[in-house]
Amino acid sequence: MSKHTQGSAKQVSTHTLMKYKGEGRKIVCLTAYDYSTAQIVDRAGVDVILVGDSLAMVALGHRTTHAVTMEEMLHHTRAVTRGVKSALVVADLPFMSYQVEVTQAITNAGRFIKEAEAHAVKLEGATPLSLEIVERLVGMGIPVMGHLGFTPQSIHGLGGTKVQGKTAEDAVKLIRDAKALEEAGAFSVVLEMVPKAVATILTEEMKIPTIGIGAGNGCDGQILVTDDLLGKFTDFQPRFVRRYANLSDLCTEAIGNYARDVKAKQFPDDSESFAISEEEELELRQLIAADMELKGELTC
Repeated sequence: MSKHTQGSAKQVSTHTLMKYKGEGRKIVCLTAYDYSTAQIVDRAGVDVILVGDSLAMVALGHRTTHAVTMEEMLHHTRAVTRGVKSALVVADLPFMSYQVEVTQAITNAGRFIKEAEAHAVKLEGATPLSLEIVERLVGMGIPVMGHLGFTPQSIHGLGGTKVQGKTAEDAVKLIRDAKALEEAGAFSVVLEMVPKAVATILTEEMKIPTIGIGAGNGCDGQILVTDDLLGKFTDFQPRFVRRYANLSDLCTEAIGNYARDVKAKQFPDDSESFAISEEEELELRQLIAADMELKGELTC
């Protein structure tokens, strides 16, 4: 039995997401990059866990998503899938792991499914090559999530972090790209930093679910970076992020208290230590003393 289907939790699939769209039930998505976070997010009932290339910035400290490698993405995806029992795990194809040609994309996407046990992959854009890749992967049984609007891997080409689809002409192109991804076989599309009205209209036009991030509440679901939501990553806070906790301050305080207790010799106390009997301790000290005396005689 696959570890993804163990226990009583029901496995979320791409079909589940289509069902939710039809019912009008919002889809809940978050990121995870490690085992323990994946466990927490999964237990909380999140539908989709994305191992996003945002880990380049959030977990590895890079300024953009470009630096993260396939091997790093595979490493983190393996950790996440070990901690998940019910959520659909989607792995991001990192920058330059699929943009060269179709065979490269198929090979790398296959590694996420085979080696890291992800359920699906995500790629950005709707270029002719991207659409061909989606069609080929879906034909091979690998579900694909699309990503439109602001696409972080194209940050330099887009001229920075900017809202996309602000004019009617640009919005029409966005809708056409989304429909092209749908026709190619994508099971859902992430819409990032798109005006609310545009994302709502696009969602109404699509048969597959849309997942918004900075795209208003008219999408079929929402995704945030978990470290942003929890206030753990504090280098910057996008406008569309709502912080539900402030773990940065909480963790700093907790670690400061630990450091204080260590310096004051208040940690660990007896309840946090292991003991031997007084008789054994006395015998130990006698043996050490005898040993030291013997060594002294041998050196004379």
